[in-house]
Amino acid sequence: MADGFDYRMLYVDPGAVSAALDGARPPFVPEAVAEDPALASLLGEAFADFPRALEPLAIDAIVGRLAEGLASRADSGQRPARGTTSHRAVERVRDFLVAEAPRTIASEELESVSGLDRFALARHFRAAFGTSPHRFQIGRRLAQARTMIARGIPLSEAAAATGFADQSHLTRHFSARFGLTPGRWAVLSRRVV
Repeated sequence: MADGFDYRMLYVDPGAVSAALDGARPPFVPEAVAEDPALASLLGEAFADFPRALEPLAIDAIVGRLAEGLASRADSGQRPARGTTSHRAVERVRDFLVAEAPRTIASEELESVSGLDRFALARHFRAAFGTSPHRFQIGRRLAQARTMIARGIPLSEAAAATGFADQSHLTRHFSARFGLTPGRWAVLSRRVV
């Protein structure tokens, strides 16, 4: 901002951090200010759609990764114990996310589908597929939007049909994922046909 600074704050319930760490106490991080590219990236992700509220699955992913990042920087150095990945549970969740990609999904729905709590599910899903359930869902939405746009469907209609709040919401995610705007994709895909 030309006249000064803008601040954005993220308040995370210590109980949520504890839940993400399998009930362990929230970690004490002695260095309150530090250069941590992983946490900085995570905070950037948390504010990517600001001022739009985060979807429930995005909140779970961010809190889970934040808790793990804080635990790794804590004075105890203690990390939560990790068991084997529950592949059947995460495959059920993946299939559910594919089928329900356009709509906002509540964390409780995925807990019911998987039989795991939201933070354990996020860890297992990341271990199995290399991404969070929310990012996976966004990827499915973007794939559907890309196909629709290539078929000539207007951007605003493609955005609404694939679960994005509006065309600008689609454009931000599309550009970040594919490196070009949906409008540019529309032009390029029409040239190929």
